Amino acid sequence: MKILVCISKTPDTTAKIAFADNNTKFASDGVQWIINPYDEWYALVRAIELKEANPAISIHLVNVGLADSEPIIRKALALGGDEAFRINADGSDSFYVASQIANLAKEKQYDLIFTGKETIDFNGSSIGAMLSALLDLPFVSHATKFDVDGEKAVISREIDGGEEINKVAFPLVVSCQKGMAEQRIPNMKGIMGARTKPLQVIEAASISNYTSVVSFEMPPAKAGVKLVSADTPEELVRLLHDEAKVI
Repeated sequence: MKILVCISKTPDTTAKIAFADNNTKFASDGVQWIINPYDEWYALVRAIELKEANPAISIHLVNVGLADSEPIIRKALALGGDEAFRINADGSDSFYVASQIANLAKEKQYDLIFTGKETIDFNGSSIGAMLSALLDLPFVSHATKFDVDGEKAVISREIDGGEEINKVAFPLVVSCQKGMAEQRIPNMKGIMGARTKPLQVIEAASISNYTSVVSFEMPPAKAGVKLVSADTPEELVRLLHDEAKVI
């Protein structure tokens, strides 16, 4: 079995967010970059667990990004990827990114494609669905469990009020969320081995971007809390009626 894990570079969750060029670009100075947690903790680690159970499995990684993405790709290789591809492009448009990955997947013919459910910077949650459409493959989103049963995958996902279990034939695309696996830390052997694992740079295909960022805007600062005495319920009613905002 060949597994392709899609990984993205995102700012660390503790990074201070700021914008530049009249709020049209993310200010990256001083920002620590990491593998998107949904890609790393759930998609990649579950692929590694599958390989541990079946050493015949090979894990390929793909990232659509520029040269500054290579440190996070090497970390993913250190965790347990076998080889990686960096598609040399700086794309924030979901269709553009999915199309670049789909071109690689068509060439390499993977049995399983894992993505995180979303990236923590754009929160688009769209790459997996677009990949399945571009490749004409089944898609299961927001998976919390993944197992192999012969020639089919058994996938659990949370739904309103319960759990849904799907049994799907390979090949397929799955987006992963919390519950799929547990976070791992690369060991020294993995870190040293990652230095020599193949990382191939592929020039991006000529594909149009359908969306562009017009501007970024910070959320409004949180207002102070107003305490209302239990003896004045009419004041609470007034505040809810006149000042409370429904979001």
